[in-house]
Amino acid sequence: MYIPSITTILASLFIIYLGNSIWSVAQLFRNIQCTSVPCYTSFLAINPNLQLAIFTSPTRSPIASETTKLLNIRRWDYTNEYEKEIKIDVPLKTRRNGTLYMQVVVALDSEKDLEWKTLRRDGPTVVHTFLLTEYVVPRPKTFNLLGETEKPKEKSMSRGKPVSHLYSSANVIMLTDLISVSQDDVPPEMANLFRINKNGEFLPIVRSDYFNTRLKDLVEITKNSTEMNINFHYSPVGVGKLRVMLMIELGTKSLSKMGFSRKEIDDMKEIFSNTNLYLLMGTFFVGGIHVLFDFLSFKNDVSFWRKKKSYEGLSTTTVLWRAISSMIVFLFLMDEGSSLLIIVPSGIGAFIEIWKCKKILKIDITLKGIKRITDTDKKESKTQQFDKEALKYLSYILYPLVIGGAIYSLLYHPHKSWYSWTLSSLVHGIYAFEFLFMLPQLFINYKLKSVAALPWRAFMYKAFNTFIDDIFAFIIKMPTAHRLACFRDDIVFLIYLYQRWLYPVDKTRIDNGLSVGSVDKVAEREEDVEQETKKDK
Repeated sequence: MYIPSITTILASLFIIYLGNSIWSVAQLFRNIQCTSVPCYTSFLAINPNLQLAIFTSPTRSPIASETTKLLNIRRWDYTNEYEKEIKIDVPLKTRRNGTLYMQVVVALDSEKDLEWKTLRRDGPTVVHTFLLTEYVVPRPKTFNLLGETEKPKEKSMSRGKPVSHLYSSANVIMLTDLISVSQDDVPPEMANLFRINKNGEFLPIVRSDYFNTRLKDLVEITKNSTEMNINFHYSPVGVGKLRVMLMIELGTKSLSKMGFSRKEIDDMKEIFSNTNLYLLMGTFFVGGIHVLFDFLSFKNDVSFWRKKKSYEGLSTTTVLWRAISSMIVFLFLMDEGSSLLIIVPSGIGAFIEIWKCKKILKIDITLKGIKRITDTDKKESKTQQFDKEALKYLSYILYPLVIGGAIYSLLYHPHKSWYSWTLSSLVHGIYAFEFLFMLPQLFINYKLKSVAALPWRAFMYKAFNTFIDDIFAFIIKMPTAHRLACFRDDIVFLIYLYQRWLYPVDKTRIDNGLSVGSVDKVAEREEDVEQETKKDK
């Protein structure tokens, strides 16, 4: 009777959970139906003529003298997207580390433009107010480390302290689906958005676009920032995307209470921005499979190296290089403030690579101290000779490229600090030439005409994840160099697959972690035992 392993059970439960989550999100995109009375229909069902007006003010509930009118559109076509760059005057109160709000007004079209002092707050007039500023720590300034710096035109008001920043992009959405709902059918996340008029119609639902309100659009407000530009963007949305947006907004508020930083939450919002239902479901599925394959890859890699007794056919140089490069990449991603979806797997991978160095170097760490076991068989010595030969050829190519790239970056690119330049130079060398680190292992495979020593199950999980990374390279925020490295890894795995086809593995052989020579000795002993048994009979 077949008994599934714990890994199989956990993987199956994870896939079931993933499928249930995707189904739950898909249900949000179903149109809301009225199941009881009275039914409230959308005000937009009568196809009214509307106008759009935009105001700014330093307070949330301003008086007429505090507002500044930016835009007024008569006979506004709310069914199509609208975008315009607007120049705004920054009030003195805002420049003194204050706030700035935007009021978006949707009302019935009339012969006159909308004015704040004569604005009707009842009937079909809708006013949505949201914050245009945030208090954040200014981004570190970059400069040429050799001293050829350009003096900034404007001085920051504070060093290392949160100051007022303005969103250079203001994104607004409005629900345009002509739905009909009763009081019992209103989704909980939308309950506070409905306003009913005397005719039993709910007024247009206007919201700021939570997904596209991003930290990258923040621009520091200085004392001299009297005028600044804002890109205003309006887009109509359906009920499904609005519900997903509201639920994600509530969920991220819970995450912030749990200790997640605004930067990490901002990276999560990028996944959901500008996505339709099918792309959103695909993102959930691909992301879940990526996490599953990461787990299986780490598990099989650790299992392979834990059981390994002989390191014949494995390149020590490649293992050391991978450990060093993994650690440098991890530090670089931390310095760049990348997404946790990238940093966490990178950190776990770096730790595993360091642990593999301890195994292949045969270092024993105890309470008495650290010692290295120096006993190696002939097969391992042969592998080390090939490894040193490959490293010699590698140094002729790798070192000049990395040093040349570092000097070029120092001369022509600005950096935050010498630490940032060092990390950037090393990591760009790794991203550009990491496939060269695999040359020693490929060279050993060629010399031994064998790939049997490699952990192929872990490699295949990593290969699948590499192709998934190609998809995520366009979805998750990461440095451009890391994004390009995802495509470079495809070439590395294709070369390994070619060598596996060129040097086929005996699938009937049991992988017990022994070297080829050790296996031969065991086979000879077994033959001797069989012959002695026949003689006794």
